[in-house]
Amino acid sequence: MTGLDLSVLVEYFPMLLWGLMWTTILCACSIAFSLVAGVPLAVASISRNRWLRSITEFFLWIFRGTPLLLQLFLIYFGLPQIGIYLSPMVSGVLGLGIHYAVYNADVMRTGIVAVESGQHEASRSLGLSRAQTMRKVIIPQALRYVAPALGSNLIALLKESSLVSIITVPELTLAAQRAISDTFRPFEFYIAAGAIYYVVNYFLEMGLKRVEMKTALAR
Repeated sequence: MTGLDLSVLVEYFPMLLWGLMWTTILCACSIAFSLVAGVPLAVASISRNRWLRSITEFFLWIFRGTPLLLQLFLIYFGLPQIGIYLSPMVSGVLGLGIHYAVYNADVMRTGIVAVESGQHEASRSLGLSRAQTMRKVIIPQALRYVAPALGSNLIALLKESSLVSIITVPELTLAAQRAISDTFRPFEFYIAAGAIYYVVNYFLEMGLKRVEMKTALAR
């Protein structure tokens, strides 16, 4: 049992790949959810309606001020107490998606505010409503401004996706833990999982840099 024995990884490599597949699905769904939900949260947080703005700010404050792990526990273990039963995967996507939707909303709000006020006036002069102005003019420009910050959030989401192993989502970290329970070789499998995370993170960063370059050229 002493020393490093990487040969033990060969037998369990398919298990790690299976975990990677679920990590990819989990992150893809969570990223889509966080981006889609982040936009209305950002718009609501600067709404002219005082009640809507206050409720949204309270919601953002609650999720910013509590740990992601606690939020996952509340969704997966807490909701069944009020009759809401969700699978581990759905709970993981919901937890990661809401958590990062809050941070994406903060970023997007900054981008919306950064758009010149003349854009609002020009859109209204063309007969666009406030909602149409936001959807067709302001938000597309805001997303270009905040693309790098959003990219950082997505990378953080990928790395924190390992937390859903606690609620038995069969992703990469849990796959490594199950292999360790069979072989009692934690060092080898944690190194392997870390290397896989690094490779996935590298390609995600490269993709985000290409997006940032395109958005910079489009400004």
